[in-house]
Amino acid sequence: MKALVVGASGFVGDYLIDAIKEDMLCEVYATKLPQHKAWRDDIDVLDLNILDAQQVRDCLHQVEPDYIFYLAAQSSIAKSWADPPQTVQVNVQGSLNVLDGIRTLRNSPRVLIVGSGEEYGAIPPEAVPIREETLLNPQNIYAATKACQNMMASIYAAAYGLQLIMVRAFNHMGPGQLDIFVISDFCHQAARIEAGLQEPVIRVGNLQARRDFTDVRDVVRAYTRLIQFGRAGETYNVGSGHAITIRSALDTIIQKSKKQISVFVDPKKLRPIDVPVIEADISKLYAATGWQPRIPFEQTIEEMLDFWRKQCAEEKTECVHS
Repeated sequence: MKALVVGASGFVGDYLIDAIKEDMLCEVYATKLPQHKAWRDDIDVLDLNILDAQQVRDCLHQVEPDYIFYLAAQSSIAKSWADPPQTVQVNVQGSLNVLDGIRTLRNSPRVLIVGSGEEYGAIPPEAVPIREETLLNPQNIYAATKACQNMMASIYAAAYGLQLIMVRAFNHMGPGQLDIFVISDFCHQAARIEAGLQEPVIRVGNLQARRDFTDVRDVVRAYTRLIQFGRAGETYNVGSGHAITIRSALDTIIQKSKKQISVFVDPKKLRPIDVPVIEADISKLYAATGWQPRIPFEQTIEEMLDFWRKQCAEEKTECVHS
């Protein structure tokens, strides 16, 4: 059996590849952008630009996978505000190219299409936790493109009988995540403060928003379960099922830091629109797969801090020797 991970060179890719190898025992293929270097030697790594429809078809026919995990995306909300056209191009046109390429395959692979809990947008308090049938009300460009991706995949599944399983993944985090995401940003700033590379102030945006955070290793375990046992044409929430305020997440990071740290609200980190609460109802996922999150939030924070501490130690050493 062969599994293809499209868009594997990002944060989730390595964790997912490891989960596939462990949980599914598949031969793994992964794609990266042509300008990026191959980063693993234990799998077959292929060049792919999802905006080139012919290249997408050629890649799919070359591998002929039994499973496809579709991760490729422009996934930063902040970047989606700064560059809406690129976000639409990657997340909508790129997704369409992949869906249409899958339609040309002789076999019918099982495919996991990864969307976002941001698709739900502003939800009234009585609708929280959010169920999959909740009316979508995206509040940013990224969320709108992911809602469009989900709708296109639903149409392709129904019209062409494709075995597409859609997920709406809520906030996930873990060691190695870029600091354009809030928890990793805070951990990076705390590590820089500990290393003496930054004044003892963490700059933040809106701390009142409540988000549903899950360790990336739990998330990819849900993905491998869903691609095997999820129902084609259906959408599943993937999250912890419990939202916390950004403030409480920041407090945990500060408590685990080795320095005294103060907080400054930076207007540059505030979004034009920020959804008050995003929390997943994961009962549908549990019913289909038996999946539940295992890794405690505090453990993930510790490991993310340790990751950034190592990065900052290297940065400090480079500064001393330069």
